[in-house]
Amino acid sequence: MQINLPDVVAEVSAAFARYEKALVTNDTVVLDELFRTADETVRFGIAENLFGIEAIRAFRSQRPAINLAREVIRTNITTYGRDFATTAITFHRESAPGKVGRQMQSWVRFPEGWRIVAAHVSVIPTPADERQ
Repeated sequence: MQINLPDVVAEVSAAFARYEKALVTNDTVVLDELFRTADETVRFGIAENLFGIEAIRAFRSQRPAINLAREVIRTNITTYGRDFATTAITFHRESAPGKVGRQMQSWVRFPEGWRIVAAHVSVIPTPADERQ
């Protein structure tokens, strides 16, 4: 298996950038598009466990569109072959001083394009090695 083929990394990076823009602008149409429409799609959030695209869509439709801006501190994108990838970021929000957010996603290439099949978001106290 080939890891981090440059053209595949570029594709996933573009899809992830599209996701990030949609997230901070609350573009739920794009967010819904980028999550696979399936009962198997999972999103674990700060205070919710969402199983299936309908639960994810319901959460997004009720989420307040405030304090969405965030500063991405580190991004790690790894592709495995041509059809699977993971993205991992750490981020800070001004609305959460002293905390660092972590997000991981599993992406799969389907005929309709790259889609998130699993996502996890959590927030922890900023580790000592990241404090400024």
